[in-house]
Amino acid sequence: MNVMPPNQDRLVLLGTKGGPAIRKGGPSPTAHLLEIGGHPYVIDCGLGVTRALVEAGMPLPALRSIIITHLHSDHVLEMGPLIHTAWTAGLKEKIVVHGPVGTRAVWQGFLASLSYDIAIRIEDEGRPDLAAMVEVLEYAEGHVFTDARVKVSALRVKHPPVTECFALRFDHGAGSVVFSADTTYFPPLAGFARGADILVHEAIYEPGVDRLVARVGNGARLKQHLLDSHTLAEDVGRIAAEAGIGLLALNHLVPADDPLVTEQHWVEAVRSQYAGPLVIGRDGLVLPLSSRGA
Repeated sequence: MNVMPPNQDRLVLLGTKGGPAIRKGGPSPTAHLLEIGGHPYVIDCGLGVTRALVEAGMPLPALRSIIITHLHSDHVLEMGPLIHTAWTAGLKEKIVVHGPVGTRAVWQGFLASLSYDIAIRIEDEGRPDLAAMVEVLEYAEGHVFTDARVKVSALRVKHPPVTECFALRFDHGAGSVVFSADTTYFPPLAGFARGADILVHEAIYEPGVDRLVARVGNGARLKQHLLDSHTLAEDVGRIAAEAGIGLLALNHLVPADDPLVTEQHWVEAVRSQYAGPLVIGRDGLVLPLSSRGA
């Protein structure tokens, strides 16, 4: 994992795998940590996000802001466990969760599933009321929120059959960071990301798809979903080139754990359309927010 001085604004790619499955030695599903002015923003909560935050050096009681792009499990499965673990680690301040329609139900379902544990810890260990500490705000396209450090906006992207799926843009004092969320090739995203310092964009490498579906099953149906709902690496390059960004970071890689698909394959696919600064995501990769021109 890259190391940066404390209190420096940074983006950490906590999980870079597309899809919910995990395999020995492989990467984890999607999650990010964006730190601005000492404030952590967690974007998506795929399986493994809690451990990844600890490994990235973020004290769990510092958790304050979670933003969910959509409700596929590889983006939201560990949201409740993350909040609960931060609570057991000493969290005492309010957490605000921003997510699409349905996020409140996910949180309420988690509370119901752990009601025994939560109640007994409140009574036996003197912990604060967890339900009262969490506010869930459901957003749509447009302005999401503004605080003292960032302005966050959302663009509805195309990720069939999911309709409530949003790219996110974080504009802060030193620049901007854009997350594509999951999406098929979606040209309006280039305008949404125009001039961003960092664009974190999902990517699929088509030559690896047949081996992936053969390994996990579902055959033709899964292959069709992957091709209809995600962006080929070449098309990610088109978005990045048109947007005029400072740095492109590929994440939510499909496939992410095929030994026959190397970093060079990803680079060559993107380079067919984009000549600017590029990194291929890996779990724990740290990027300074002043990445333009890197």
